[in-house]
Amino acid sequence: MPELGTTQNETRCDVLVVGGGPAGATIAALLAARGHDVVLVEKDRHPRFHIGESLLPMNLPLLDRLGVGEEVAKIGMVKYGAEFVSPYHRKTVTFNFGNAWNKNFPYAYQVRRSEFDLVLLDNARRRGARVIEECKVTGVEFDPDGGSRARATHADGRVASFAARFIVDASGRDTLLANRFQIKERNSKHNSAALYGHFRGAERLPGEAEGNISIFWFDHGWFWFIPLADGTTSVGAVCWPYYFKRRQADATSFFLETIALCPEAAHRLRDAELTGPATATGNYSYRARHCSGPGYLMLGDAFAFIDPVFSTGVFLAMNSAFLGAEAVETCLKEPHHAARALRRFEAQVRDGIDTFSWYIYRVTTPALRELFMGPRNVLRVEEALLSLLAGDIYGRRSIRRRLVIFKCIYYLNSLRHVKTSMSAWRNRRRAISEATVEAS
Repeated sequence: MPELGTTQNETRCDVLVVGGGPAGATIAALLAARGHDVVLVEKDRHPRFHIGESLLPMNLPLLDRLGVGEEVAKIGMVKYGAEFVSPYHRKTVTFNFGNAWNKNFPYAYQVRRSEFDLVLLDNARRRGARVIEECKVTGVEFDPDGGSRARATHADGRVASFAARFIVDASGRDTLLANRFQIKERNSKHNSAALYGHFRGAERLPGEAEGNISIFWFDHGWFWFIPLADGTTSVGAVCWPYYFKRRQADATSFFLETIALCPEAAHRLRDAELTGPATATGNYSYRARHCSGPGYLMLGDAFAFIDPVFSTGVFLAMNSAFLGAEAVETCLKEPHHAARALRRFEAQVRDGIDTFSWYIYRVTTPALRELFMGPRNVLRVEEALLSLLAGDIYGRRSIRRRLVIFKCIYYLNSLRHVKTSMSAWRNRRRAISEATVEAS
């Protein structure tokens, strides 16, 4: 690789980060602060709209380590817990993070992603990363002797070229490298699509619970209800693909029709109005076959996206960026240990996703709903479940052991109601199969 710097035709750097969302901005800030020459290329200009506004309590120590905790606190709405609303049980249950195994993180924030992502991107700039916005990376080639070259196009049509010792794919659902290697796969265990929009005038929970996220189950999936600090509420419906095949109207009309199918959510929105057209998105769950290799790694949604019912998106993205920063540091400074560092990174990223996924894949099953709506802290199992909802799953064997007990209780509960469980399983497999056939 030639000497670092900038030539007339090519920008050179130690690390090229593709994407300026939470994952990309986080790893760019961390690596730039360690003295590496980092270039971050973002296709849009911040602030820009993005969905996924709910953070987890374990996001907060990551934000503090980045030095932006106070900035996020100023734009965020405090969230002390999560409310689950079940029409099948005719009641609600609230899980408060303060009752988790670790009592040190009793809250999180709801944030407008346009503001939150800008805070993180500006922090990357302050730490020394070179940020280039409105520039879309369109292709990547890897040199046989190491390093990579990327092609990009600016908003005004100018072509750009980048040469880097290491490339970090934080391109989100664009999945730049997964598409480049043809390793992106639809999730065979879970598939869903979403409709969402922002409302003004939605009814919120009273008092301290005003900022809590609400999850509403209904016959075709579930709704999220996320209050934001400016009075807006983010509302979305995540449904099985078969339901979306019924759509005959525009996205906004279909969204309002879907809300009407969930009386509890409809009641909270009875005096509210959409601030703009609803958005529909499909292909909601996927994963690449691997997330790292010689000279590159993938972060967050660039590697995998799972159903957002537990608000894991930003947390997994930022956590993978912290893990990735350690791996990249080793690859650049100790190349003889690069393979081991990337294997460790991949194992840690997969472990986090797999831990959450077990629960997410089953969140609409009668057996799991029954356990969520009737929580009991036998052997501290409820505390462990709250720790999962808070994102506190890394390096805690005591919590992991209790989560194993929870799984055993789940399977026993499924056997107790075997007919209902088998019916739900068949319906689920049919929904996933139909989506797979449609995509093929």
